Amino acid sequence: MQERNELDLIKKYQAKGYSSNFKCEGGLLMELETKKKYQPKQITIEREHRFEGLSNPSDMSILYVIKTDDGLKGMVTANYGANSDTDIDEFFKNIPKENDLSNKDI
Repeated sequence: MQERNELDLIKKYQAKGYSSNFKCEGGLLMELETKKKYQPKQITIEREHRFEGLSNPSDMSILYVIKTDDGLKGMVTANYGANSDTDIDEFFKNIPKENDLSNKDI
């Protein structure tokens, strides 16, 4: 089944154990429950999905499916394009290329 929207994908990944939620704070990614902070080199991007807004195509977002170096699995959503979140953009740009598996078959 092809997922039609971001919520479908989020539910799919949550069912696979990607249950941690993160936010960007002070140049680090923080897991919301434990408050543990991660540097870009501690994150692996397993998948990346891009979406356009249904009512306004300029409302674009990215869903990052990630794993931390200590085994947490979760997701981060970010706006991109004109309404991008520069903190999250900057953090994900600093993840080492070898940690970005989003375009590889895993």
